[in-house]
Amino acid sequence: MKKIIFLICLILVVSSATFLYKKENQRNTSIVSRNSSIVNVNYPQFLSGNAQIGKKYFEDNCAKCHGDLAGGIQGLAPPLVHKIYEPSHHNDMSFYLAVKNGVRSHHWNFGNMPPIKNLEKKKVAKIINYIRELQRNNGIR
Repeated sequence: MKKIIFLICLILVVSSATFLYKKENQRNTSIVSRNSSIVNVNYPQFLSGNAQIGKKYFEDNCAKCHGDLAGGIQGLAPPLVHKIYEPSHHNDMSFYLAVKNGVRSHHWNFGNMPPIKNLEKKKVAKIINYIRELQRNNGIR
């Protein structure tokens, strides 16, 4: 009887350890993939003064979803340094409206973007300067 109880306990311990190991491994994989950039962005050698200020605002308000260099984050948000967001397809006003009103998902399957309430129009203008300079440096005109 003691052997059966011991065997059942051993099976439960091994099963629990296996379950926890797999769960932790899945969590680590999802963290890695969420931090992976969707596109590789070449950083410009020089940023204008407005783009440098915009970079700071972008890092404070946008990078957590769109990545440090606006290259997107796997499973979270799209890259802004992408042909879809070139000025002829998404003009500057579309960025203002996205920040003010949010955006319904339409080009990507990341879900809707909520409005960013704490960003004033002047700050958004500087962020757009930064994004446009990143885009131009990556061949998006």
